[in-house]
Amino acid sequence: MTETIPTTHTQTSDPRALEIQAVLRQLPHRYPFLLVDRVLERSENTVHVLKNVTINEPFFQGHFPGQPIMPGVLILEAMAQASIFLFYGKIAEGQVAFLAGVESCRFRKPVTPGDQLHFHAQLEFFRRGLGKAKVETKVDGVLVAEAVLTFALAPS
Repeated sequence: MTETIPTTHTQTSDPRALEIQAVLRQLPHRYPFLLVDRVLERSENTVHVLKNVTINEPFFQGHFPGQPIMPGVLILEAMAQASIFLFYGKIAEGQVAFLAGVESCRFRKPVTPGDQLHFHAQLEFFRRGLGKAKVETKVDGVLVAEAVLTFALAPS
């Protein structure tokens, strides 16, 4: 069963929503390395996560002045952070999912300030503390990046 989270406002009483406070409870990352804003939709094996890209991101100061482009390695990190929500409810208290490998990754188009990154992740498998996810990242419905990522569980 897929849960669709309303996106027409920033605050909701919908118990299925994972807005920023729930994101902060789920991820160990913090500014300036927290790269997801909200979980829009989730099911047992899929998640749809949002990242709003703004000119205020610290990396735009140097990548690149006059032509800001989000670094591919940070898009990859954001895909990994989004994928962690696939393990929501599947891992024990006191555990965290860590990125353990990148099987493949392709960057198709540049990401610039003002873009909204939509991460669509699907859990390929999860057993014995290892999981694999296929992630597509889109801006305005256009594929900008894709990857196959491996995760390992470890004590937090």
